[in-house]
Amino acid sequence: MEFERMPTVPTADEILDRSFRRAAKKRKEKLNKDRANEEFVRAVGAAIHDRLVYIIRGFPEFEEIPPFYREMAEILYGVDKIKQSLGAVGWAAKHTKMVGHEIAVQTRKATDTMVYRKRAVARLASMVHQINKDLLFLNEVRNTLRKLPHIEDAFTVVIAGYPNVGKSSFIRLVSSATPEIASYPFTTKGVIVGLREEGRIRIQFVDTPGILDRPAEERNPIERQALSAMMNVASVILFILDPSEHCGYPMEMQLRLLDEVKGMVRVPVIVVANKSDIKVAAGYRSMSTETKNGVDEVLAELLSHRKAWEESHKADESPANEKTDDSPAV
Repeated sequence: MEFERMPTVPTADEILDRSFRRAAKKRKEKLNKDRANEEFVRAVGAAIHDRLVYIIRGFPEFEEIPPFYREMAEILYGVDKIKQSLGAVGWAAKHTKMVGHEIAVQTRKATDTMVYRKRAVARLASMVHQINKDLLFLNEVRNTLRKLPHIEDAFTVVIAGYPNVGKSSFIRLVSSATPEIASYPFTTKGVIVGLREEGRIRIQFVDTPGILDRPAEERNPIERQALSAMMNVASVILFILDPSEHCGYPMEMQLRLLDEVKGMVRVPVIVVANKSDIKVAAGYRSMSTETKNGVDEVLAELLSHRKAWEESHKADESPANEKTDDSPAV
């Protein structure tokens, strides 16, 4: 997964404490007191620089990661905001090393090297503390992005619909996922992934949060995650309706959302009316995740699209579709 290798981002005080301890070891290696102070200053600047660069390199290039992960980072925190904080860390890395070197040179020429050593500590600590908010923010980003589900490059069924229509119940019946099942809206707080083995073939089910029928700019981050999943990872979409309207939303609103989803994607959309043990909707395939009636038939319909997806996937990866050196830049 794209974010698994991101290291913990330490606070300003943690960076300074570690760097000072590292520099103190270097100072002890010098017998001459003045040379020891010079080495301490130089080592502190280098240690802070190295740690800050390590933090920056721990984050991926967002332009190069799969669209799903890039969009999730945008939804949750804003890619530009993440880059701004990484830029602040880069600024601190550059200037701490530069300042450490400059004061180390001044220390060599000084009559009282302890004065310059203290000056270096104060200036370097000030610069690192200037980016403490960025460090705290980046660590929050790191902790959240590491928890995103692993989305494989595999045949993927995305399950969509209004809250409380039975999406989580369905995915628990047909895959390895065990999402929380409850009778209140927005039980699913994030994207949940379940896998199903069909021989040597792995099939991926993505359970999305409920999306509300309202303008895109009014949707909250949870709803936007659902749309991101459908747009970027779906091989086929299962849209679940609740004709009993026990979910709290009338069929008219559910059908409007269905029309919107169909207009957003280019993959097949399979529509199923759930809760057939309560009410059946004429004209739609029915199932009941409560009694399991019709669930196997819906699963078979979804899996029937796998062969077409595989052929399309192979065509996209064929050498004929790869950009050559003579191809015009896009």
